[in-house]
Amino acid sequence: MPQLSQIGEIYASQFFWLAIVFGLIYFGIGKAMVPKIERTIDDRAARIAADLAAAEAARAEARSADERYQAGLENARSQALKAVTEAKAAATAATEAQIKASDEAMNTRLAEATRRIDETRAAALGEIEATTVDAVEAIVAKLSGASVDRDQAASKVKAELAHG
Repeated sequence: MPQLSQIGEIYASQFFWLAIVFGLIYFGIGKAMVPKIERTIDDRAARIAADLAAAEAARAEARSADERYQAGLENARSQALKAVTEAKAAATAATEAQIKASDEAMNTRLAEATRRIDETRAAALGEIEATTVDAVEAIVAKLSGASVDRDQAASKVKAELAHG
């Protein structure tokens, strides 16, 4: 076979061109493309590191904002509780003042009513006593025909009414 018989004559030149092609590929890729790829990888790693740092800063800011929010919320709660307590105290004081004024008014009305009742009772007892004295005089005059001294009859009626 003629192709195989030529191997001895051309193998050196084939190795030569093979070395040249591999050298060109090595230096073409190694010197032209590898630095671009390395630069792209370094840029990407730097961008990722910057993004991670920005995310960490954003997380710290969010945590700080949340703590400020919670502190403000707690402050608002304490102020609301204080306002409610003050409002309760004011309402209690106002209610107590109204109740006290109402009690005083009722006590005044009760004292006035008691005084009127006592006056009415005294007047009624006086009328009962006078009517009883008149009735005793009339009964004694009708039954015995004698006249009774009004003062004496009044004192006896008063003594009987007092002892029941």
